[in-house]
Amino acid sequence: MSSVSDQSSPAAGRPSGASYAAAGVDIEAGDRAVELMKEWVRKTQRPEVLGGLGGFAGLFDASALKRYERPLLASATDGVGTKVDLARQLGVYDSIGHDLVAMVMDDIVVCGAEPLFMTDYICVGKVHPERVAAIVKGIAEGCVLAGCALVGGETAEHPGLLGPDDFDVAGAGTGVVEADRLLGADRIRSGDAVIAMAASGLHSNGYSLVRHVLFERASLSLDQHIEEFGRSLGEELLEPTKIYSLDCLALTRTTEVHAFSHITGGGLAANLARVIPDGLHAIVDRETWTPAPVFDLVGRTGEVERLELEKTLNMGIGMIAIVPEESADAALATLGDRGVDAWIAGEITERGEHTTGAALIGDYAS
Repeated sequence: MSSVSDQSSPAAGRPSGASYAAAGVDIEAGDRAVELMKEWVRKTQRPEVLGGLGGFAGLFDASALKRYERPLLASATDGVGTKVDLARQLGVYDSIGHDLVAMVMDDIVVCGAEPLFMTDYICVGKVHPERVAAIVKGIAEGCVLAGCALVGGETAEHPGLLGPDDFDVAGAGTGVVEADRLLGADRIRSGDAVIAMAASGLHSNGYSLVRHVLFERASLSLDQHIEEFGRSLGEELLEPTKIYSLDCLALTRTTEVHAFSHITGGGLAANLARVIPDGLHAIVDRETWTPAPVFDLVGRTGEVERLELEKTLNMGIGMIAIVPEESADAALATLGDRGVDAWIAGEITERGEHTTGAALIGDYAS
């Protein structure tokens, strides 16, 4: 009589079969990361949010929208790009979340929408619970600054595709605006003022160019002190993206606003052109501001032509508000009260039929 052995039985006390852990995925580390991030997610909660972290979906009570006559939902999704690699090299993980929230929620507020909630996606080569929690801490802090709730997310471990210390982040958000308060090109008129809001630095665009110039061509190091920055190069490059959402909403409550433009990839002229209607043109005067030293460093070190620099980087302006000329002073006062550095950078003018766009004139102030 023969017998069949159980090939899955451990030999000499050791398991011989494959396992998720052996493949590189640590479920226990993922659970530990969730526990560490719960405290920060709670800080973002709005009264409309139901349930807590850990469900399969985040819940938001849509009955809160009953106060709207015709609510329009606005949605956006984005990431942070190659800036995450600098965070990895420096071992600084809690600021990159600010960048993520800014890239998503400042797109949503452009149409006048109030940010409601956000979800995140964090992909790692190996789950380091404290590191993941630090990333979520930054996202949660950014959500507080944007006035939205962080209702959920996903942490995915991808061994073999990413190195043990590699990671990337992405997010999606939702906002709401009353239909008759929707901002955009159809509201803009000739004579409107173009109000610029200062950027906090490079924000989260153009880092492929920046890294190529500063590290591959110039061989600078992240810990190198840069005199004109008053700090290290790494500290300058990791400066979090400013979140303008609540400032923009405050502007819509205190004065008339026709449109916003979030200055991200593509630069000032290209992003401003996206909200300019046919037959009108936006003229922005470079002499109204001086870009921060980091923009000069990139341009000078890499011998980057000005037009190339301007279509890649924000050049010191993170958000544009277009308002009636008679509302410009009130808009500047509101932004000033909120600590936002802002100025009149240009105006909307008439151009030939079916001509639209934006142009930068003059040279930067010295």
